Amino acid sequence: MPAVIEEHLIKKCRKQDRQAQKALYEHFEARMFRLCFRYLNQQQDTEDVLLAGFLKVFSALDTFDYRGPGSLEAWISRIMVNESLMALRRQKRLRFEEGGAPLPEQASQHRTDGPLNAEDIYNLIRALPDGYRTVFNLYAIEGYKHEEIADQLGISPGTSKSQLSKARALLQEWLSQNGIHHENEYRFIHKGTDC
Repeated sequence: MPAVIEEHLIKKCRKQDRQAQKALYEHFEARMFRLCFRYLNQQQDTEDVLLAGFLKVFSALDTFDYRGPGSLEAWISRIMVNESLMALRRQKRLRFEEGGAPLPEQASQHRTDGPLNAEDIYNLIRALPDGYRTVFNLYAIEGYKHEEIADQLGISPGTSKSQLSKARALLQEWLSQNGIHHENEYRFIHKGTDC
């Protein structure tokens, strides 16, 4: 969305203009649904979090400081991540595996007849156990540091690093077991390595 239109839409939303709010929601809905689903992995939970997140967006829009193209999406994304994490905590789904965990059966249902596409990778990440998936998403996709992840999840930075390492090992094991040895697939697993 061009910056001028984005700024105009923000101004109208701040005045409680329902059509502007609808336009903002429709513009970001699919991307934010996908972001929340990556954490929650369940349709109903994701829909609930998406609605709660957008209510928070509209109620806090006065505090948002527009800094150019991409800043609104980044701000909304941060709210959606926080809402997703709160939902996981409420549901007590955030368990951090001590030992290794096998990649769930649904990971075996992905095609292995060539390089993986973005959807294949998305589905592999979704197949990870909740703790692994949450830390992997926060670190490798959202760009959080281990100290930030630790603060967000109430764990130590060491636990964050351990969960990330185990998530990567599990993904790499699945790729190897299925004969996938392409550089691009391994690159997404080890993005931003500092463990």
